[in-house]
Amino acid sequence: MSSPSSPSSRAGHTPLRTVQVLGGGSAGSSVHVRSLAAGLAARGVRVTVCAPHPLETAYDFTSVGARHIHIPRGSDPVSLAALRTVCADADLVHAHGLHAGLRTALALAGRRVPLVVTWHTRGHAEGARAHALRLLERRVARAATVLLATSSDLVDRARARGARDARLAPVALPAPPRPPARAPAEQKARADVGAVERPLVLAAGSLVRHRGYEALLDAARAWRALDPVPLLAVAGEGPLRGALQARIEAEDLPVRLLGSRDDLPALLAATDVAVLPSRWEARALFAQEALSLGVPLVASAVGGIPELVGDAAELVPYGDAPALAARVAALLADPARRAELSRAGRRQAAGWPTEDATVAQVLSVYDELTHPEPLF
Repeated sequence: MSSPSSPSSRAGHTPLRTVQVLGGGSAGSSVHVRSLAAGLAARGVRVTVCAPHPLETAYDFTSVGARHIHIPRGSDPVSLAALRTVCADADLVHAHGLHAGLRTALALAGRRVPLVVTWHTRGHAEGARAHALRLLERRVARAATVLLATSSDLVDRARARGARDARLAPVALPAPPRPPARAPAEQKARADVGAVERPLVLAAGSLVRHRGYEALLDAARAWRALDPVPLLAVAGEGPLRGALQARIEAEDLPVRLLGSRDDLPALLAATDVAVLPSRWEARALFAQEALSLGVPLVASAVGGIPELVGDAAELVPYGDAPALAARVAALLADPARRAELSRAGRRQAAGWPTEDATVAQVLSVYDELTHPEPLF
Protein backbone atom coordinates (compact mmCIF):
# COMPACT_ATOMS: atom_id res chain seq x y z
CA MET A 1 0.00 0.00 0.00
CA SER A 2 1.31 3.46 -0.84
CA SER A 3 2.21 5.69 2.06
CA PRO A 4 0.60 9.15 2.20
CA SER A 5 3.95 10.77 1.43
CA SER A 6 4.85 8.61 -1.52
CA PRO A 7 4.82 10.25 -4.97
CA SER A 8 2.58 7.49 -6.28
CA SER A 9 -0.23 8.38 -3.88
CA ARG A 10 -0.58 12.05 -4.76
CA ALA A 11 -3.87 12.98 -6.35
CA GLY A 12 -3.62 13.52 -10.09
CA HIS A 13 -0.30 11.72 -10.47
CA THR A 14 0.32 8.39 -12.13
CA PRO A 15 2.66 5.99 -10.31
CA LEU A 16 6.29 7.06 -10.35
CA ARG A 17 8.27 5.07 -12.93
CA THR A 18 11.84 4.31 -11.90
CA VAL A 19 14.67 2.33 -13.46
CA GLN A 20 17.39 0.81 -11.27
CA VAL A 21 20.63 0.07 -13.15
CA LEU A 22 23.19 -2.49 -11.97
CA GLY A 23 26.42 -3.41 -13.72
CA GLY A 24 28.58 -6.22 -12.37
CA GLY A 25 26.69 -5.94 -9.11
CA SER A 26 28.66 -6.48 -5.92
CA ALA A 27 26.86 -8.42 -3.21
CA GLY A 28 26.18 -5.23 -1.27
CA SER A 29 24.76 -3.23 -4.16
CA SER A 30 22.70 -6.15 -5.47
CA VAL A 31 21.14 -6.87 -2.08
CA HIS A 32 20.43 -3.16 -1.70
CA VAL A 33 18.71 -2.94 -5.08
CA ARG A 34 16.54 -5.93 -4.21
CA SER A 35 15.61 -4.37 -0.88
CA LEU A 36 14.99 -0.99 -2.50
CA ALA A 37 12.88 -2.53 -5.27
CA ALA A 38 10.74 -4.34 -2.69
CA GLY A 39 10.20 -1.20 -0.63
CA LEU A 40 9.45 1.01 -3.62
CA ALA A 41 7.05 -1.49 -5.17
CA ALA A 42 5.21 -1.82 -1.85
CA ARG A 43 4.71 1.95 -1.94
CA GLY A 44 3.20 1.90 -5.39
CA VAL A 45 6.31 2.85 -7.37
CA ARG A 46 6.91 1.07 -10.66
CA VAL A 47 10.38 -0.44 -10.61
CA THR A 48 12.39 -1.81 -13.51
CA VAL A 49 15.77 -3.36 -12.72
CA CYS A 50 18.31 -3.40 -15.56
CA ALA A 51 20.92 -6.02 -14.77
CA PRO A 52 22.62 -9.03 -16.37
CA HIS A 53 20.71 -12.31 -16.22
CA PRO A 54 23.00 -13.86 -13.55
CA LEU A 55 22.03 -11.14 -11.08
CA GLU A 56 18.32 -11.80 -11.62
CA THR A 57 19.01 -15.50 -11.06
CA ALA A 58 20.91 -14.78 -7.85
CA TYR A 59 18.73 -12.01 -6.39
CA ASP A 60 15.30 -12.59 -7.99
CA PHE A 61 14.23 -8.96 -8.36
CA THR A 62 10.96 -9.96 -9.99
CA SER A 63 9.83 -11.81 -6.86
CA VAL A 64 9.69 -8.52 -4.92
CA GLY A 65 7.57 -6.70 -7.48
CA ALA A 66 10.10 -5.35 -9.97
CA ARG A 67 10.32 -5.93 -13.69
CA HIS A 68 13.71 -7.26 -14.78
CA ILE A 69 15.32 -6.39 -18.11
CA HIS A 70 18.54 -8.09 -19.12
CA ILE A 71 21.17 -5.48 -19.99
CA PRO A 72 24.78 -6.72 -20.33
CA ARG A 73 27.27 -4.80 -18.23
CA GLY A 74 29.31 -3.55 -21.23
CA SER A 75 29.26 0.01 -22.60
CA ASP A 76 29.03 -1.12 -26.22
CA PRO A 77 26.53 0.65 -28.51
CA VAL A 78 24.04 -2.23 -28.41
CA SER A 79 23.91 -2.30 -24.59
CA LEU A 80 23.67 1.48 -24.40
CA ALA A 81 20.86 1.52 -26.97
CA ALA A 82 18.97 -1.13 -25.00
CA LEU A 83 19.40 0.83 -21.77
CA ARG A 84 18.30 4.02 -23.49
CA THR A 85 15.14 2.29 -24.70
CA VAL A 86 14.28 0.99 -21.23
CA CYS A 87 14.79 4.45 -19.74
CA ALA A 88 12.66 6.19 -22.40
CA ASP A 89 9.52 6.29 -20.24
CA ALA A 90 11.20 6.62 -16.84
CA ASP A 91 10.47 9.52 -14.53
CA LEU A 92 13.81 8.93 -12.79
CA VAL A 93 16.79 6.60 -13.25
CA HIS A 94 18.95 5.34 -10.37
CA ALA A 95 22.34 3.78 -11.15
CA HIS A 96 24.27 1.77 -8.59
CA GLY A 97 28.05 1.86 -8.84
CA LEU A 98 30.59 3.80 -10.83
CA HIS A 99 30.46 1.86 -14.10
CA ALA A 100 26.67 1.60 -14.01
CA GLY A 101 26.62 5.35 -13.45
CA LEU A 102 28.75 6.00 -16.52
CA ARG A 103 26.68 3.72 -18.77
CA THR A 104 23.48 5.32 -17.56
CA ALA A 105 24.82 8.85 -18.06
CA LEU A 106 25.74 7.95 -21.63
CA ALA A 107 22.34 6.36 -22.25
CA LEU A 108 20.53 9.45 -20.91
CA ALA A 109 22.64 11.95 -22.85
CA GLY A 110 20.38 14.68 -24.25
CA ARG A 111 17.43 13.76 -22.05
CA ARG A 112 16.16 15.73 -19.08
CA VAL A 113 15.61 12.76 -16.83
CA PRO A 114 16.85 13.00 -13.22
CA LEU A 115 19.79 10.68 -12.60
CA VAL A 116 20.54 9.44 -9.11
CA VAL A 117 23.79 7.55 -8.65
CA THR A 118 24.74 5.61 -5.53
CA TRP A 119 28.41 5.00 -4.83
CA HIS A 120 28.44 1.87 -2.69
CA THR A 121 32.22 1.55 -2.78
CA ARG A 122 35.23 2.98 -4.60
CA GLY A 123 37.61 1.71 -7.22
CA HIS A 124 41.24 0.81 -6.60
CA ALA A 125 43.91 1.52 -9.18
CA GLU A 126 47.53 2.59 -9.46
CA GLY A 127 49.62 4.49 -11.99
CA ALA A 128 47.93 5.33 -15.28
CA ARG A 129 44.83 3.41 -14.26
CA ALA A 130 44.47 5.64 -11.20
CA HIS A 131 44.31 8.68 -13.50
CA ALA A 132 41.68 6.97 -15.63
CA LEU A 133 39.71 6.14 -12.49
CA ARG A 134 39.74 9.79 -11.40
CA LEU A 135 38.42 10.84 -14.81
CA LEU A 136 35.68 8.21 -14.62
CA GLU A 137 34.68 9.32 -11.13
CA ARG A 138 34.61 12.95 -12.28
CA ARG A 139 32.43 12.12 -15.29
CA VAL A 140 29.90 10.23 -13.18
CA ALA A 141 29.92 12.70 -10.27
CA ARG A 142 29.17 15.60 -12.60
CA ALA A 143 26.50 13.71 -14.52
CA ALA A 144 24.47 12.82 -11.44
CA THR A 145 21.60 15.07 -10.45
CA VAL A 146 22.06 13.71 -6.93
CA LEU A 147 24.90 11.45 -5.86
CA LEU A 148 24.26 9.26 -2.83
CA ALA A 149 27.28 7.83 -1.02
CA THR A 150 27.28 5.14 1.64
CA SER A 151 30.03 6.66 3.83
CA SER A 152 31.18 10.15 4.72
CA ASP A 153 34.54 9.81 3.00
CA LEU A 154 32.77 8.78 -0.22
CA VAL A 155 30.67 11.95 0.04
CA ASP A 156 33.89 13.97 0.33
CA ARG A 157 35.35 12.11 -2.64
CA ALA A 158 32.28 12.79 -4.77
CA ARG A 159 32.38 16.49 -3.93
CA ALA A 160 36.07 16.62 -4.77
CA ARG A 161 35.22 15.08 -8.16
CA GLY A 162 32.70 17.83 -8.89
CA ALA A 163 29.37 16.40 -7.75
CA ARG A 164 26.66 19.07 -7.76
CA ASP A 165 24.74 17.46 -4.90
CA ALA A 166 26.39 14.69 -2.87
CA ARG A 167 24.63 13.27 0.18
CA LEU A 168 25.29 10.62 2.80
CA ALA A 169 22.91 7.70 2.37
CA PRO A 170 23.80 4.70 4.54
CA VAL A 171 22.44 1.51 3.04
CA ALA A 172 20.57 -0.94 5.22
CA LEU A 173 21.13 -4.57 4.35
CA PRO A 174 19.02 -7.38 5.80
CA ALA A 175 21.04 -9.46 8.24
CA PRO A 176 20.43 -13.20 8.59
CA PRO A 177 19.09 -14.38 11.96
CA ARG A 178 21.63 -16.04 14.18
CA PRO A 179 20.90 -19.72 14.75
CA PRO A 180 21.07 -21.09 18.30
CA ALA A 181 24.59 -21.61 19.61
CA ARG A 182 26.24 -24.67 18.06
CA ALA A 183 23.10 -25.48 16.07
CA PRO A 184 23.48 -28.35 13.57
CA ALA A 185 24.12 -25.96 10.67
CA GLU A 186 26.81 -24.22 12.71
CA GLN A 187 28.44 -27.49 13.74
CA LYS A 188 28.36 -28.71 10.16
CA ALA A 189 29.92 -25.48 8.90
CA ARG A 190 32.81 -25.82 11.34
CA ALA A 191 33.29 -29.49 10.52
CA ASP A 192 33.28 -28.79 6.79
CA VAL A 193 36.20 -26.39 7.07
CA GLY A 194 38.11 -28.49 9.64
CA ALA A 195 37.66 -26.34 12.75
CA VAL A 196 35.94 -28.71 15.17
CA GLU A 197 38.58 -28.74 17.91
CA ARG A 198 40.28 -25.44 17.16
CA PRO A 199 39.30 -21.75 16.93
CA LEU A 200 37.91 -20.50 13.63
CA VAL A 201 38.90 -17.13 12.18
CA LEU A 202 36.96 -16.09 9.07
CA ALA A 203 37.55 -13.56 6.30
CA ALA A 204 35.35 -13.13 3.23
CA GLY A 205 35.61 -11.19 0.01
CA SER A 206 37.05 -11.35 -3.47
CA LEU A 207 40.70 -12.42 -3.64
CA VAL A 208 42.12 -9.14 -4.90
CA ARG A 209 45.01 -7.04 -3.71
CA HIS A 210 43.17 -4.28 -1.88
CA ARG A 211 41.51 -6.83 0.44
CA GLY A 212 44.70 -7.05 2.49
CA TYR A 213 45.14 -10.82 2.36
CA GLU A 214 48.94 -10.63 2.24
CA ALA A 215 49.01 -9.05 5.71
CA LEU A 216 46.38 -11.55 6.85
CA LEU A 217 48.62 -14.46 5.85
CA ASP A 218 51.47 -12.78 7.74
CA ALA A 219 49.21 -12.76 10.80
CA ALA A 220 48.28 -16.42 10.27
CA ARG A 221 51.98 -17.30 10.33
CA ALA A 222 52.20 -15.75 13.80
CA TRP A 223 49.15 -17.74 14.98
CA ARG A 224 51.07 -21.01 14.50
CA ALA A 225 52.57 -20.34 17.95
CA LEU A 226 49.12 -20.51 19.60
CA ASP A 227 47.75 -23.66 21.22
CA PRO A 228 45.49 -24.79 19.71
CA VAL A 229 46.43 -23.28 16.38
CA PRO A 230 43.43 -21.40 14.95
CA LEU A 231 42.27 -22.06 11.43
CA LEU A 232 41.95 -19.06 9.14
CA ALA A 233 39.24 -19.68 6.53
CA VAL A 234 38.86 -17.29 3.59
CA ALA A 235 35.63 -17.36 1.58
CA GLY A 236 35.80 -15.87 -1.89
CA GLU A 237 37.35 -16.19 -5.32
CA GLY A 238 39.59 -13.94 -7.37
CA PRO A 239 42.82 -13.49 -9.31
CA LEU A 240 45.09 -13.81 -6.26
CA ARG A 241 43.94 -17.33 -5.44
CA GLY A 242 46.92 -19.05 -7.07
CA ALA A 243 49.50 -16.81 -5.40
CA LEU A 244 47.83 -17.08 -2.00
CA GLN A 245 47.53 -20.86 -2.21
CA ALA A 246 51.18 -21.19 -3.24
CA ARG A 247 52.24 -19.17 -0.22
CA ILE A 248 49.98 -21.16 2.13
CA GLU A 249 51.60 -24.38 0.97
CA ALA A 250 55.15 -23.04 0.91
CA GLU A 251 54.93 -21.66 4.47
CA ASP A 252 52.62 -24.36 5.85
CA LEU A 253 50.14 -21.76 7.04
CA PRO A 254 46.97 -22.74 8.96
CA VAL A 255 44.78 -21.29 6.22
CA ARG A 256 42.08 -22.70 3.94
CA LEU A 257 40.82 -20.93 0.85
CA LEU A 258 37.18 -21.95 0.66
CA GLY A 259 36.17 -20.42 -2.66
CA SER A 260 32.64 -19.13 -3.07
CA ARG A 261 30.25 -20.34 -0.36
CA ASP A 262 26.47 -20.43 -0.27
CA ASP A 263 26.47 -21.12 3.49
CA LEU A 264 28.39 -18.02 4.53
CA PRO A 265 25.81 -16.88 7.15
CA ALA A 266 26.01 -20.24 8.95
CA LEU A 267 29.78 -20.25 8.69
CA LEU A 268 30.00 -16.70 10.00
CA ALA A 269 27.67 -17.54 12.88
CA ALA A 270 30.01 -20.43 13.75
CA THR A 271 33.10 -18.22 13.72
CA ASP A 272 35.07 -17.23 16.81
CA VAL A 273 36.55 -14.05 15.29
CA ALA A 274 35.82 -12.38 11.94
CA VAL A 275 38.54 -10.33 10.22
CA LEU A 276 38.29 -7.58 7.61
CA PRO A 277 41.84 -6.50 6.67
CA SER A 278 40.95 -4.37 3.62
CA ARG A 279 42.74 -1.24 2.43
CA TRP A 280 39.38 0.51 2.13
CA GLU A 281 35.71 -0.27 2.73
CA ALA A 282 32.51 1.76 2.93
CA ARG A 283 29.71 -0.12 4.73
CA ALA A 284 31.14 -3.58 4.21
CA LEU A 285 28.45 -6.27 4.00
CA PHE A 286 30.71 -8.71 5.85
CA ALA A 287 31.17 -6.26 8.74
CA GLN A 288 27.44 -5.62 8.95
CA GLU A 289 26.64 -9.32 9.00
CA ALA A 290 29.30 -10.03 11.65
CA LEU A 291 28.03 -7.38 14.05
CA SER A 292 24.38 -8.28 13.43
CA LEU A 293 25.18 -11.89 14.31
CA GLY A 294 27.21 -10.90 17.37
CA VAL A 295 30.49 -12.21 15.95
CA PRO A 296 33.58 -10.35 17.25
CA LEU A 297 35.21 -8.40 14.43
CA VAL A 298 38.77 -7.16 13.88
CA ALA A 299 38.95 -4.72 10.96
CA SER A 300 41.18 -2.14 9.34
CA ALA A 301 40.50 1.40 10.52
CA VAL A 302 39.82 2.66 7.00
CA GLY A 303 37.10 4.36 4.96
CA GLY A 304 33.63 4.06 6.41
CA ILE A 305 34.45 1.22 8.82
CA PRO A 306 35.01 3.36 11.96
CA GLU A 307 31.68 5.17 11.58
CA LEU A 308 29.94 1.88 10.79
CA VAL A 309 31.19 -0.15 13.78
CA GLY A 310 31.78 2.54 16.42
CA ASP A 311 33.28 0.88 19.50
CA ALA A 312 31.72 -2.51 18.67
CA ALA A 313 34.80 -3.92 16.88
CA GLU A 314 38.55 -3.96 17.28
CA LEU A 315 40.27 -1.68 14.74
CA VAL A 316 43.87 -1.92 13.55
CA PRO A 317 45.91 0.03 10.99
CA TYR A 318 45.69 -1.29 7.46
CA GLY A 319 48.61 -3.54 6.51
CA ASP A 320 49.90 -3.84 10.10
CA ALA A 321 50.20 -7.63 10.31
CA PRO A 322 51.70 -7.69 13.85
CA ALA A 323 48.83 -5.56 15.18
CA LEU A 324 46.27 -7.73 13.40
CA ALA A 325 47.86 -10.94 14.68
CA ALA A 326 48.09 -9.65 18.24
CA ARG A 327 44.51 -8.36 18.36
CA VAL A 328 43.02 -11.61 17.06
CA ALA A 329 45.20 -13.71 19.39
CA ALA A 330 44.14 -11.57 22.36
CA LEU A 331 40.47 -12.05 21.50
CA LEU A 332 40.84 -15.81 21.12
CA ALA A 333 42.39 -15.91 24.60
CA ASP A 334 39.70 -13.70 26.18
CA PRO A 335 36.15 -15.15 26.09
CA ALA A 336 34.86 -12.28 28.21
CA ARG A 337 36.04 -9.69 25.68
CA ARG A 338 34.54 -11.69 22.84
CA ALA A 339 31.21 -11.80 24.69
CA GLU A 340 31.43 -8.05 25.29
CA LEU A 341 32.05 -7.38 21.60
CA SER A 342 29.21 -9.73 20.70
CA ARG A 343 26.76 -7.70 22.76
CA ALA A 344 28.19 -4.40 21.52
CA GLY A 345 27.93 -5.56 17.91
CA ARG A 346 24.24 -6.33 18.20
CA ARG A 347 23.62 -2.97 19.89
CA GLN A 348 25.50 -1.16 17.14
CA ALA A 349 23.61 -3.02 14.42
CA ALA A 350 20.30 -2.15 16.08
CA GLY A 351 21.13 1.53 15.59
CA TRP A 352 21.78 1.29 11.86
CA PRO A 353 19.12 2.53 9.44
CA THR A 354 16.37 0.02 8.81
CA GLU A 355 15.36 -1.09 5.33
CA ASP A 356 12.21 1.02 5.67
CA ALA A 357 14.24 4.08 6.63
CA THR A 358 16.60 3.51 3.70
CA VAL A 359 13.70 3.26 1.26
CA ALA A 360 12.08 6.35 2.76
CA GLN A 361 15.28 8.38 2.36
CA VAL A 362 15.69 7.34 -1.27
CA LEU A 363 12.03 7.96 -1.99
CA SER A 364 12.31 11.47 -0.52
CA VAL A 365 15.12 12.17 -3.00
CA TYR A 366 12.96 10.84 -5.85
CA ASP A 367 10.06 13.02 -4.71
CA GLU A 368 12.30 16.08 -4.55
CA LEU A 369 13.58 15.53 -8.09
CA THR A 370 10.28 14.63 -9.73
CA HIS A 371 8.03 17.09 -7.86
CA PRO A 372 10.14 20.24 -7.43
CA GLU A 373 8.71 23.07 -5.41
CA PRO A 374 7.26 25.90 -7.52
CA LEU A 375 9.35 29.04 -7.79
CA PHE A 376 6.40 31.27 -6.80
